[in-house]
Amino acid sequence: MFALRRVRDHIDRHSTAPLTLTDLATLGGMSRFHLVRAFRATYGETPIRYLSRRRIARAQEMLRYANLTVTEVCMAVGYTSLGSFSTRFSELVGESPAAYQRRWASGTPRIPGCWLFMHGVIAAKPAGAISEKPGAAPGPSVEA
Repeated sequence: MFALRRVRDHIDRHSTAPLTLTDLATLGGMSRFHLVRAFRATYGETPIRYLSRRRIARAQEMLRYANLTVTEVCMAVGYTSLGSFSTRFSELVGESPAAYQRRWASGTPRIPGCWLFMHGVIAAKPAGAISEKPGAAPGPSVEA
């Protein structure tokens, strides 16, 4: 039971990081298959479904209150694929992320995305994110 709580707490603390079932099983000191069975028996869902649900809950919060695009929210909560994020969001919430965001757009004032990035509320460039601007190629070095 303690090992499962440690795994669940790790998922809660690091939900935006790329987590694998193998890493979680190692943390819990058990095989991947045993972790899935024990986690489901204890919490009612698999570790990866729990991670997905946590990420979507965080995305809902960001879509309601932050002035970010759906793609920025997708990357900020730990997804690397907008398609996977949108599909899972729609399964759990019942509407697309864009429709959810539009429904909440007329409510309270939204927090500017630049403020969230500047104050570290969300990572400026999450791990695994693909830059839209290609990096400058290193110039030729001149040796004297």
